[in-house]
Amino acid sequence: QVQLVESGGGLVQPGGSLTLSCAASGSIFNFNAMGWYRQAPGKQRELVAIIISGGTTNYADSVKGRFTISRDNAKNTMYLHLNSLKPEDTAVYYCNFQLTYLSPPRIYWGQGTQVTVSS
Repeated sequence: QVQLVESGGGLVQPGGSLTLSCAASGSIFNFNAMGWYRQAPGKQRELVAIIISGGTTNYADSVKGRFTISRDNAKNTMYLHLNSLKPEDTAVYYCNFQLTYLSPPRIYWGQGTQVTVSS
């Protein structure tokens, strides 16, 4: 069982930046899909960014050009760099690690970290 712990959330002014981290309790080398999701009050959880084996990344249209996802296998950690933040980015951000090649797939979630963008 892998435990995921997020950190780095907080209160930031519009236009500001944050870096979220998701640290795993064990090696992340075998996870073939890792991503960040967010959930704003009264809304469904949505995919923000994903990084898959080989380093391919994909982003929600609303964050393209502003957010960057990365992973550091040596540190067993995934990151989300948030730039040019907007009030509509306010949400709880969750990290998600998947082993999609297993049957059934293994899916792990972090506990979430709050990001609030407000002046």
